[in-house]
Amino acid sequence: MKVHPSFLVSDYLLWALVVAVLVYVVYVCKNRHLLESWSLIAKNSITMVAVVVFCFYFFICLLDSIHLRIDSKSYSRDQVSVLDLVLPSHMVQSETTYSAPLSQSLYVKSLLSDHAGNSYRGHALLLGNKARLSTKSLRIRQSLLILEGVIIGLALGLFCHILFLIIFSYKKNISIWSCFNNIWQGKTRFALKSFWLTMFGCFIVLSVMFLLSINYHVMGTTQVGVDVLYETLKSIRTGIVIGTFTTVFMLPFALVLGSMAGYFGSIYDDVIQYIYITLSSIPGVLLISAVILVMQVYINQHAELFPTVSMRADIRLIALCIVLGITSWATLCRLIRAETLKLKQMDYVAAAKTQGVKPISILFKHILPNVMHIVIITVVLDFSSLVLAEAVLSYVGVGVDPSTFSWGNMINSARLEMAREPVVWWPLLSAMLVMFGLVLSANLLADSVRDAFDPKH
Repeated sequence: MKVHPSFLVSDYLLWALVVAVLVYVVYVCKNRHLLESWSLIAKNSITMVAVVVFCFYFFICLLDSIHLRIDSKSYSRDQVSVLDLVLPSHMVQSETTYSAPLSQSLYVKSLLSDHAGNSYRGHALLLGNKARLSTKSLRIRQSLLILEGVIIGLALGLFCHILFLIIFSYKKNISIWSCFNNIWQGKTRFALKSFWLTMFGCFIVLSVMFLLSINYHVMGTTQVGVDVLYETLKSIRTGIVIGTFTTVFMLPFALVLGSMAGYFGSIYDDVIQYIYITLSSIPGVLLISAVILVMQVYINQHAELFPTVSMRADIRLIALCIVLGITSWATLCRLIRAETLKLKQMDYVAAAKTQGVKPISILFKHILPNVMHIVIITVVLDFSSLVLAEAVLSYVGVGVDPSTFSWGNMINSARLEMAREPVVWWPLLSAMLVMFGLVLSANLLADSVRDAFDPKH
């Protein structure tokens, strides 16, 4: 078996973003005023819970952003990610059609044969289930797996906690027991108790889900037999890519044009205002539909540039991020323009002008650093709205490629499944729950960022 790296364009961009975040973390550690602002966020218990949950989402996204091409009979030269290799094989493989959550058989009846060769209609067993268990035996077996998962999750959390206590106690030059008491009695500077309670909860949930997924489909399967939990986890990457890349593409327009309009005024201000007012007047869905249609035509006419389905879907995803960034920079541009109008009247800007400092230097050294609190607040607040925007756009058919795993595509498919009899409810519920967890954690983090960086608070 041969393994070859096969990174997509979005993979490179995502890992470049990770490097940029790490550079920013180093920069924050060297600037005390920024470090104090971020420290305020770590003192809030609810925020620490949101940070841990968001980090688990982002960790899954990173695992799904390392793509490989494996030459073997089992993978048939298909492109897979590290997440696919980590997940149980039973979750990755597809069934025939629908199956309910934690079921041992298909949801719909099919034509079966007994040992005597007689045909009858019944519920076929899922792959990996060799014998049909009674309902009581099935529930007992699943309960034992849940208990085992809880024990393993607690063990993993306890191992990480002990390791943290050893390092923390050594750094603070106190005993491990004193460090333990300080954390669980809430005597630490940061909300470490909430942090570790959430860590234990995440480890338990992941362990239980992993053990159950070895033999069962925890969230059931779709009409084509794809594991719903697998599809939901793969959709995390799409949601985070939309939220982060759109922000990255939006920032240059908002920062440069907003600061230029506020500082230079005159014809610059008039032209820039005309641009973003005109852009804001165009219905966003129409503009996105036009760009996606043009991109699709270009891909079809230049198929040699995109030899695989994954590459075509990835380019469409990047195009969606770009067009969302182009259509959403106007609001931040207005805020930066208004803040720049106020800052250019400050004494330190006037002093810089009298000393002959060039306007470009004033913008980069005096204006932009003092509007970054608005940028940080807006970026974090817009992340959750962009995740929801992807779901809405994919639902109406102008979002990501249909072959891409996304919550919008899941909701679009579940729309028809809700009209079935009996109702297939688990794909919609799974997409809503996981998307709710990401959006809620992002919103809670955004509120804390606003409180920490907004000068009015």
